[in-house]
Amino acid sequence: MTGPRGADVTRHVVVDTDAGIDDACALLYLAGHPRVEITAVTSVAGNRPERDVARNIGCVTRLLGLAPPVARGAAGPLPGAPSVPRGTHGTDGLGAPLARHGLPRPMPAVTGESAAELIVRLARDRPGELDLLALGPLTNLALALRTDPALFTKYRSVVVMGGSGPYDLPGDRLARDSNIARDPAAARAVATAPRADLVMLGVDVTATAVLPPEGIAALDAAGTPVARFAAAILGAYLRLGDGPGRRGGVPLHDPLAAGILLDPSLATGTALGPVAVLPDGPLWRARLMRARDGRPAPFPHEPAPDTRVVTAVDTARFLGGFLTALTGGTTAPGDASGAST
Repeated sequence: MTGPRGADVTRHVVVDTDAGIDDACALLYLAGHPRVEITAVTSVAGNRPERDVARNIGCVTRLLGLAPPVARGAAGPLPGAPSVPRGTHGTDGLGAPLARHGLPRPMPAVTGESAAELIVRLARDRPGELDLLALGPLTNLALALRTDPALFTKYRSVVVMGGSGPYDLPGDRLARDSNIARDPAAARAVATAPRADLVMLGVDVTATAVLPPEGIAALDAAGTPVARFAAAILGAYLRLGDGPGRRGGVPLHDPLAAGILLDPSLATGTALGPVAVLPDGPLWRARLMRARDGRPAPFPHEPAPDTRVVTAVDTARFLGGFLTALTGGTTAPGDASGAST
């Protein structure tokens, strides 16, 4: 198996996660690339309470035979966040199929630092070397920015799975922007922080990266512990889902964010501009303050540096690479990877 397209050196990735089903698959996907090191993992409350999240990190890293530094993070959002349903990740955050597969959920050995402290220290110790991948609510990142407002300038890249794309999408039925809605104040701190390059991949795009039931079956047929585990939790995700997209498969929100980090050429469309965190009924969304044709938003918003917002992806190539990474190359790119678009 080859590494990410155009990658000649190892990528060192710090993963901040609320460790639901697609988060777990993002970790499996990263570990399936030979030129990727999962440098550290930090937990944040989101899909499940933080204690469940930490245990799910322990489950996945043990399955992978990895022992990256793990730091436990925020048990809740910054003050003022609305109440957001936990979603469709089951009572443990991994669809609850683990007992049937004999997989424990151990509390991992953790560092003596908080998640925010670890994120800051790694950036200070290894400036320009590490990539930061945020897969959950952005509470830990916001807390880290309080300690080091220039934090994002010290990471090689920062990729956030969250947001809802350009502001002018009338009539679109967007998935809930859960990572933003669970802590809008933290999202606002991230959107306005100085950075070298901040990439945001929103639910308007990730909802198109749908792995069909045939893809789940291909993982199960591969027979490896990692592939069978992925098939089990993605199968649970399919059964637990209640949205129209689930009838045709499961959206790979967080693995797609990992894919964009590893291979930016997967993004076939991007737009550059400030991002604002805006109310959406009782919840919140992060929107690019640009229209798809480049026009600025016609209403006031908080000043912010430019964010690179992904607006389209090569879904078929991503899904093929995802299956290949999780099966150790036994599934050819493109097999069982038909996507809903």
